[in-house]
Amino acid sequence: MDVLITGGTRGIGAALAARFAARGARVLAPGRKDLPMEEPAAIRAYCARLSRLDLLVCNAGIFPDAGQTLDTGFPADDWAQAFAVNVTGAFLTIQACLPALRATDGAKIAIMSSQMASQDRAPGGSYIYRASKAAVLNVGRNLSTDLQPDGIAVGIYHPGWVRTDMGGGTADISVDESADGMMARFDALSLTTTGEFLTWDGRPHPY
Repeated sequence: MDVLITGGTRGIGAALAARFAARGARVLAPGRKDLPMEEPAAIRAYCARLSRLDLLVCNAGIFPDAGQTLDTGFPADDWAQAFAVNVTGAFLTIQACLPALRATDGAKIAIMSSQMASQDRAPGGSYIYRASKAAVLNVGRNLSTDLQPDGIAVGIYHPGWVRTDMGGGTADISVDESADGMMARFDALSLTTTGEFLTWDGRPHPY
């Protein structure tokens, strides 16, 4: 099994990489230095090396507006950077990996969104991160339609509020709990379930 996990050098990405490696998979888990998500040419060059791919996990993401206030925060540069990494970078990685994914029967794409993408749950704040994760959720939903004829399933996930550098020390679940749950979600992903937005523990998430 060949797996590519973006943002794979720490947190949930690193935990997923370790689990796939333990299964005997061939795993690529680049960090932002090796695969800078805001640089389209670098994405194309990296993915051009791949001849086949069973699973692409779009995990890389940033949260530049944590703690910013409505009156003084959310500058334009933060919007541009977040969308470049969280949305455009994810889409361009998927696009560049399509030949490798199409070369494999039953290939899958997993997109890490967030509960903060939900329109039904809107407690305010974190406008940039929320908007970027809502956008990549929308990208995933539409990709699931376009890639179904190719036999490629697309899952979109909330990995939980996880105790990482991004999630903070007071978050709900550990990295191991999230990674174990996500592995189960990837295993269950199929053309029957393509396009679903699920939590780390398998519950449908409100859009």
